[in-house]
Amino acid sequence: MTDTMQDDVIRLWPDGPPTTLEGVGPEIDYRGPVGVTADTVLLRNVSDPTLSVFRPQTPNGVGVIVCPGGGWRILTWQHEGTDIARWLITQGYTVFLLKYRVSATPAAPAEFDAYMKKLYAQMDLTREARHAPRTISDLFPASTGKARQAAADDGRRALAIARQRATEWGVDLNKIGMIGFSIGACLAVDVAIDPGAAPLAFVAPIYGGDSGRPVPEDAPPLFAVVAQDDLLVCRLVETLYADWTDAERSAELHVFRRGGHSFGLAKQDLPSDRWADLFQDWLADLGLA
Repeated sequence: MTDTMQDDVIRLWPDGPPTTLEGVGPEIDYRGPVGVTADTVLLRNVSDPTLSVFRPQTPNGVGVIVCPGGGWRILTWQHEGTDIARWLITQGYTVFLLKYRVSATPAAPAEFDAYMKKLYAQMDLTREARHAPRTISDLFPASTGKARQAAADDGRRALAIARQRATEWGVDLNKIGMIGFSIGACLAVDVAIDPGAAPLAFVAPIYGGDSGRPVPEDAPPLFAVVAQDDLLVCRLVETLYADWTDAERSAELHVFRRGGHSFGLAKQDLPSDRWADLFQDWLADLGLA
């Protein structure tokens, strides 16, 4: 047995999702750069969401739903997905890797490249202007609203499945939390504050999330990470932390001087490289290790 065992891949909606995103499909996997990573596996045009279960050799009874980023357009499947799963199972966590639905992108590679270059150019203008987005919607056009809702639906469904089958996978149903990266962090926060969703044991938005919305009195403990030089979301994450503390909910925030955006587990020889160790220490402090 290796240290990574993917036991199951479960379709979230075998009879079809409750809502559909127009023009999506077929699903495409490809390689490209993300953040500080020059070459990694990415997914786009995802219309059939799944939950991939990774089981450790020595489980600690805690489950972690992992939500990759990608701006509701792609999924950073390796960099913020399978790489995270491999790390977590070495620590004894059972991992549920969420492949959630995203907006349609052009199927032709050349058209897709032009589409993404335009999107990145818009983000670069935000960075250059040092404009601190007030909410995540400030970074993306209104057309992503349906994708955000679909992703949140998938997140709630993933949590429900993980809880329903927790005993089968050796997990305490009261010890299941979510970690998300970039837009995946927004998804995790959306689920955490949704009164209609099952309760989370914790939520960990990593360089992402959303702010300015009511935090319920039973919101789970929050662990947030961001780099100060991440001009896209630093202020937003700081405000999210303030939202949690204003609601008198447990929260921990780490703001690193440098690190950029979408660094995942990549080593940059910076203090931000230690975020994963800090996260593990935080979980242990909560009794979730």
